[in-house]
Amino acid sequence: MNVLDIETVKNLLSKQLKISIIPHKSPDGDAIGSCLGLYHYLKMKGQDVTVVSPNDFPEFLKWMPEAENIVIYDTDKERATKQIEKSGLIFTLDFNSLSRADSLTPLLEASKATFVMIDHHQQPDDYARVKFSNPEASSTCAMLYLFMDAMGDKNLIDKTIATCLYTGIMTDTGNFKYPTTTSNTLRIASFLIDKGANNAKINSDVFDTQSYDRLQLLSVAIRNMVYNQEYQAAYITLNAEEMAAHNCQKGDTDGFVNYGLKIDGAKLAVIFIQEGSFVKISLRSKYPYDVNVFARKHFNGGGHINAAGGRFDGTIEEAVAYFKKVLPEIRYTV
Repeated sequence: MNVLDIETVKNLLSKQLKISIIPHKSPDGDAIGSCLGLYHYLKMKGQDVTVVSPNDFPEFLKWMPEAENIVIYDTDKERATKQIEKSGLIFTLDFNSLSRADSLTPLLEASKATFVMIDHHQQPDDYARVKFSNPEASSTCAMLYLFMDAMGDKNLIDKTIATCLYTGIMTDTGNFKYPTTTSNTLRIASFLIDKGANNAKINSDVFDTQSYDRLQLLSVAIRNMVYNQEYQAAYITLNAEEMAAHNCQKGDTDGFVNYGLKIDGAKLAVIFIQEGSFVKISLRSKYPYDVNVFARKHFNGGGHINAAGGRFDGTIEEAVAYFKKVLPEIRYTV
């Protein structure tokens, strides 16, 4: 984070503008953690700030400090619209293309506000005046810690902020097991624990609060899993009927894709989930497969080398057929 960008943000915050913080559609732990962490930080600095999310987020994240104050566009369009229209400064967190804000995209594109991006995904767009982008970072929450430190406000990180940031780092590193987990990641996590983040309770609140219906749906997903030995690729399908039969709620399918990588020798895992007229796709990989390139080329998506998402307009059967057709290309995306 260079000095000029930090000074620009300091100058923007000195103007006491109305501020909005925006996560991507279907926000995960890192998106909600970074948004709430920044929200509490800016509130401590006397700012008028609101988090506006395109849609709802999983129940297992709603215990987070002041998560109830997040404005959900899907259920409160008027309030969300007014907030964005009146904002002079907008932070976009954990995404780097306005298209990832989905229903909020037109409002953001029409906004005259100054944008600040803080994100760790590859190939960022150029919509933001200030862009903190680091694809090698473990999470946006880890970048938020570095941002606050660069702002000279590391001392403002209290138990509340630490709890939010730790949650995002923990979830986006897969409980600190992904390759993005470096010694610096662990040092940041250690600092946040020292500041009051209860790591055991956070882990339990996120991972050990699953409903019976979700676990039953997981069993369906695993039964539906198919493994392609030639390409060391596993894929899972979940259709609308299967999800409805198990009362699928927001966030219930989070993490299902990772089970494909538990197969000995597996390098690629994909899940196809029917959502109305399109199929939501999540991809995970191990070296040498680059799912960011694969998702960008074939599924109108992207993300990281080992974790990406996308979509396919059509049925699950059509999405799987297309996936099988282009699967040989995964070998050449490194």
